[in-house]
Amino acid sequence: MNTFLLPDLGEGLTEAEIVRWLVKVGDVVAVDTPIAEVETAKSIVELPSPYAGVIEELHGEPGTTVPVGRPLITVGDAAGAAYREEERAGSGNVLVGYGTVESDGAGRRRKPRVSGVSGVSENVSPARVPLVISPLVRRMARDAGIDLHELTGSGPDGLIVRRDVEHAIAFRTRPEPVAQPAREDRTGLDELRRTPMSGFRKAVVATLTRSRAEIPEATTWVDVDATALVELRASLRTATDPGPGLLALMARFVVAGLLKYPELNGYVDTAREELVQYDGVNLGLAAQTDRGLVVPAVGNAHTLTTRGLDAEIRRLTTSARDGRLTQQELTSGTFTLNNYGSFGVDGSAAIINHPQVAILGVGRIIDRPWVVDGEIAVRKLTQLSLVFDHRVCDGGTAAAFLRFVADAFENPASAFADL
Repeated sequence: MNTFLLPDLGEGLTEAEIVRWLVKVGDVVAVDTPIAEVETAKSIVELPSPYAGVIEELHGEPGTTVPVGRPLITVGDAAGAAYREEERAGSGNVLVGYGTVESDGAGRRRKPRVSGVSGVSENVSPARVPLVISPLVRRMARDAGIDLHELTGSGPDGLIVRRDVEHAIAFRTRPEPVAQPAREDRTGLDELRRTPMSGFRKAVVATLTRSRAEIPEATTWVDVDATALVELRASLRTATDPGPGLLALMARFVVAGLLKYPELNGYVDTAREELVQYDGVNLGLAAQTDRGLVVPAVGNAHTLTTRGLDAEIRRLTTSARDGRLTQQELTSGTFTLNNYGSFGVDGSAAIINHPQVAILGVGRIIDRPWVVDGEIAVRKLTQLSLVFDHRVCDGGTAAAFLRFVADAFENPASAFADL
């Protein structure tokens, strides 16, 4: 019998939440058979079994948080598979030491023995002997510390089968409600629900709280005429090639701006009291998923063409949606581009993704009146907002970076000529 402990899933990760089991008790697995999906603070990970054999126990229900180094599953040796097949063959009616009961009706059923003198029954209730069960069910009960005398079988004629033991285990391990001290509530309303925070949400809370506590941030913004950018995007689309998306075009100009103003592409080393700038850009892209907000990064974005950026953005978006982002993709960003316009809003004072020092937000692009050459015209307007760490630069540098990106949005063809 082997117990698989939750392995170390990455630097700084101390626990994982069971999302769903991919196996059940009694299943026969081979080495590397996927057994569970677990959610860490970084992503959803599919864990393979390091052992071959029969699943004896699953240590936790979906939603349970398991610390690293604690049991996840218990796997019996491959010989245990025979018990599983035996139980299936006899629908759970396996006599201990007698093999499988035939279903042709020719066999005789044993009567429970009653204690007495010279074969005469007494008027006292004898100790109840559990009805016959399979070796697998008996072993499950023994390992879990379940007293079979206390169970009522749900099988034929009161036979105790596996589901009865599983139910007893679940009932025994169900936490008793803990009485909470009464507290005054200013609203006078009853609570609708309480939802425990997942490991992922705890990590988000910790990061954002640290960002607010440590970073003296400032925000600057500008309205931008993105008509030419939208037109450029349309001109790149053909019948056989969709061309780079708008986000890829925006990313191209953001990367160029960071190479020109590297103060915003770094971090603050508080221990050594140094401002650090990176030689290259890993562009983080804020993405909303069913699990919450994640910020995967396009590695070495400064080395990619616009088409290359587009391909990588699409790949990361799919991985984020499926919960398959790697730790490296989730933690390597040096600057974040947040397209909150996809939510239908115009502006946002975002929170910097610590330990980065800046985040650029792009609002929705909509038709608005705009003055062009002294005349009012309908143009496609958006708003850019830059939140930056005031420790790494003054407002002049931040404004220059923002203006560089805004000018590229307004005159993309000219900007491309210089890239």
